[in-house]
Amino acid sequence: MTPPEAPMTGDSADMGKTPPAVSVCLTVLKNRSDFLRAAKARRQGTGGMMVQARKRQPEEAATGVRVGFTCSKKVGNAVARNRAKRRMREVARLVLPEHGLPDYDYVLIGRAEATAQRPFDQLQGDLIYALKRLHQPPPPRGEGDKAKRPHNRPHKWKPQTS
Repeated sequence: MTPPEAPMTGDSADMGKTPPAVSVCLTVLKNRSDFLRAAKARRQGTGGMMVQARKRQPEEAATGVRVGFTCSKKVGNAVARNRAKRRMREVARLVLPEHGLPDYDYVLIGRAEATAQRPFDQLQGDLIYALKRLHQPPPPRGEGDKAKRPHNRPHKWKPQTS
């Protein structure tokens, strides 16, 4: 016989409003091949992290949003890298269920001295900004700012005329 449930008050009432853990709502990337495929896709840098996004092919078996986390040794020692990855995991847990698209793989890459020290609300804003930019269609090639500028740099070599 189970005891009757107590009414939800205080901290227990807030627990129903928080998103579930990353492992519940998102699938975590673990295979190197998934990270390599994401590295070839679109990317967007922000002040706190680099975000790579790749739309999966229809023949791939996975469904839903998948996310991977990585930090190089430039971020710091193992303690610093783990702290940065924990913060990115929490940001992904809060942001990706709402702003991430299904059938996409995302890789969050920590930045040296930025991911661990950046205020958490700014880190969330960074991920939201990156996702919005990544989900926009890319601009057509050849029509960017650089294509419109005239080429007015002098040539390095000019034949001498006498």
